[in-house]
Amino acid sequence: MAEGGINPAMSKTESVPGHSSLYSRHSQNHVENMSMEICTIMTRLGYGEEMRRWRVEKYRELDRLDNTRPSHAILITAGSKAEGLTCYLESDWDILLLVKGVLCVEAGINLHTIPDGIDVFRMDTRVYPGHCRLLQERRAHTRYKQILNSLCDNGYGAVLLSSSLFLDEFSALLTQSELADHERAGPSIPGTIKGVCQGVCHVDRVPALRCHCPIILQRWAARTRHWPSPVIVQKVVSLGAYLTPVGFKGSDYKHMEWRMCFNTGETELVNNLNSTQTQVYVMLKMILKDVLSLVRKKLHHT
Repeated sequence: MAEGGINPAMSKTESVPGHSSLYSRHSQNHVENMSMEICTIMTRLGYGEEMRRWRVEKYRELDRLDNTRPSHAILITAGSKAEGLTCYLESDWDILLLVKGVLCVEAGINLHTIPDGIDVFRMDTRVYPGHCRLLQERRAHTRYKQILNSLCDNGYGAVLLSSSLFLDEFSALLTQSELADHERAGPSIPGTIKGVCQGVCHVDRVPALRCHCPIILQRWAARTRHWPSPVIVQKVVSLGAYLTPVGFKGSDYKHMEWRMCFNTGETELVNNLNSTQTQVYVMLKMILKDVLSLVRKKLHHT
């Protein structure tokens, strides 16, 4: 038989691996070439690692500058902007407005470790998962009007902080800003800034309270995992949590419930993805927004 032919003594079963291996190598090369091409395209579109890191740092710098102004709240950029995954006018700018001088704590926290000038509320987690109610534990000597006007008597001698009233109070405060406001969506107070970089910037502002819940965070930290590293896990724990004024959908007491959020911790996790993981994450978000969401809307209207 000519050189390169199949040995007659070799069975068909034995000859398959060679063909399969050749096909696999061809397939692997094709996949690698496609991967490199997609990576190049994503980088040119502004989703490369260097550009992403640059955006992350610029938004942090912008937050630092904004927080030098006198204000009752600390501004924290969250979501895709904090992760550096979107350009300036590409999507909404998510902002947490963290009210100063207020701290919410889980059961077991020693109040003597908290400065006297802080308004302290105790978290009652005997509600729906991921939510809580807030009972006044210790009032500060001076407190913001928005907090005072959101307090309610529960009928049993305890004072609760209403999420619904708090959001109403904060909404009224933010309507005095230079943004054009829109209809509220959940805990978000949407607004629009026109004339920014010859475009329109959509802003989602969410008022929030700082939450000290080490037991909840340590339960997450204790999970068995391969990623992220223990150092990053502890950093996420140290970043703490926040409470936003929105109750569990369908709850009879949602106007009194608050949702636990871990925005800065989530941002830290995303910022520790490698370049390939980040680009895959961006593409999945694109598919969700531009494909699956449209399909869902069509199905909803049919």
